[in-house]
Amino acid sequence: MPSPAPTRFTLRKALARFRGNRRGSAAVEFALVAPMFFALLFAVIETALMFFSSQVLETVAQDSARAILTGQAQAQGGSVAACQTTPNTVSACDQTTFKTYVCSQIPALFDCSKLYVDVVSTSSFGALSLTNYGNSCNFNPTSGMQYNAGTSGQVVVVRLFYQWPLFVTGLGYNMGCSNKRLMVATVAFKNEPF
Repeated sequence: MPSPAPTRFTLRKALARFRGNRRGSAAVEFALVAPMFFALLFAVIETALMFFSSQVLETVAQDSARAILTGQAQAQGGSVAACQTTPNTVSACDQTTFKTYVCSQIPALFDCSKLYVDVVSTSSFGALSLTNYGNSCNFNPTSGMQYNAGTSGQVVVVRLFYQWPLFVTGLGYNMGCSNKRLMVATVAFKNEPF
């Protein structure tokens, strides 16, 4: 049996054969769509995680504020030996103790060293004045964070501040500033008679 005659290689035949071959087209299409798909997927995951963390911070703020509302935080004087032995540092010690109490309720989502606590009290809601510490772009926590749990019947506002780190911002999805978003949890109440 004679062998078939060798066919000549031409560019036209090669292009026609390449155009007619459909194997691997799914891989090429996926390679074109995959970056956008994964960017969107990671943005959705980060947004959901941020909203979940914000809700956790709100819950922790409410649970921690209950210790002030019921007078437990004021009656214990911080419950640290240093608070009882050095009366000149009671407010600083109470603030540290309250922050430690707040941190004990926070799950592993948060880094407690980046959490800021501000507690303000006044005689009435009308007399309340809160300090503006900025937003995600210009957050300045060192300018006046205070701890004043108040006495029986006083109005108290507990605020927790946390700068949540953002990771997907490099892909063009930016929910904050400087790869961080400021989360604020606020609880306002009137102390119970204790």
